Amino acid sequence: MINIFEVAETNEMIEKENLDVRTITLGISLLDCIDADLKLVNEKIYHKIYDAARDLVATGEYISGEYGIPIVNKRISVTPISLVGGAACRTAEDFVSIANTLDKVAHEVGVNFIGGYSALVSKGMTRADELLIRSIPKALSVTERVCSSVNVGSTKTGINMDAVKLMGEVILQTAEATKEADSLGCAKLVVFCNAPDDNPFMAGAFHGVTEADKVINVGVSGPGVVKTALEKVRGENFEILCETIKKTAFKVTRVGQLVAKEASRRLHVPFGIVDLSLAPTPAIGDSVADILCEIGLEHVGAPGTTAALALLNDQVKKGGVMASSYVGGLSGAFIPVSEDQGMIDAVTAGALTLEKLEAMTCVCSVGLDMIAIPGDTSAATLSGIIADEMAIGMINQKTTAVRLIPVIGKGVGETVEFGGLLGYAPIMPVNGFSCEAFVNRGGRIPAPIHSFKN
Repeated sequence: MINIFEVAETNEMIEKENLDVRTITLGISLLDCIDADLKLVNEKIYHKIYDAARDLVATGEYISGEYGIPIVNKRISVTPISLVGGAACRTAEDFVSIANTLDKVAHEVGVNFIGGYSALVSKGMTRADELLIRSIPKALSVTERVCSSVNVGSTKTGINMDAVKLMGEVILQTAEATKEADSLGCAKLVVFCNAPDDNPFMAGAFHGVTEADKVINVGVSGPGVVKTALEKVRGENFEILCETIKKTAFKVTRVGQLVAKEASRRLHVPFGIVDLSLAPTPAIGDSVADILCEIGLEHVGAPGTTAALALLNDQVKKGGVMASSYVGGLSGAFIPVSEDQGMIDAVTAGALTLEKLEAMTCVCSVGLDMIAIPGDTSAATLSGIIADEMAIGMINQKTTAVRLIPVIGKGVGETVEFGGLLGYAPIMPVNGFSCEAFVNRGGRIPAPIHSFKN
């Protein structure tokens, strides 16, 4: 039973503490769109997505109005396009035609983004996988709402270093192809290790092949709510601190569960998961970094940062998992630089470096996220950074990801403005020593010994 105090408390969270449902994401299987005729593939994809998603935005707006809960984004994720287009696509341009179809239908149904221009290549690449990956720079430069991801490693299979090398080149090509918009295309491209099949957050969302034909996944967010709760227990011991985070995460996740169930009922689509990640925005008071400072750090990056983030991530999961019948996706705390004002301030103050961010990714939900770096960074260096992050995910049996933005024409000390939820970012320095001989070895880094569990 919900009492009047809980109603008032939730209303306070929404009005003053930036509580929102960050996204309703409709996952759609396109496996039944596979055909040897490219024109037919594009037609099938368009009609399948349009028929499934035409009421998604209206439904989200109705639920938001009915319950007074802000729902910031409505999104679509689809089956990895390297699988869907494999039979029909003979060139990279063929895959770009599918990207254009995805963008067109996303515009027409009104969603913010559509994810799934993706390839899963943790053990090896098919011809279709490689064509799709090589098409990414063009696809992201000619579309507005298409997001792309490539899974290059997993705990079970190791790291595909051929794919890692290729992705360093592709990120740089994407930056060049979108340099007129400060290399914004790279903000829509994620490289994963252990990518989940049910992630509702962009740019990494795709609809896994193990999923149902259609499914509703919801991502909630509430950094401001957590920070406000912690302000009330300032100076208390870790037991009280952890209990406060758990209770707050429970309340935030219940809001997501409510929205997910209602969207599922109204759209006649099965409910998948609630992703209970703390996803920041550039808005003041909506920052994961501010939570870490409230825990006791002068700036993110100070000694103790990794421990504080580990604590936060674990307590968010412990509280959230009790509040929903199905928790999935990434779930925990995001630490993007450009989307979090506190992170931006820490970088500007000199407290936070790329190396410290990498250490933090050992205990957070994702990885090196939305980090602007100099545009003259080499492809080999990008590949080396990706390899490091993939190794963290592989060894620790967790999802890690890289979303780097080499901003063409800009260097350390400058800033780049992306706008909206993507915010702005200072250009961060990158270690200048070469890893080219390492990256050029080729082949696959084997899976760790603890992956063998048969």
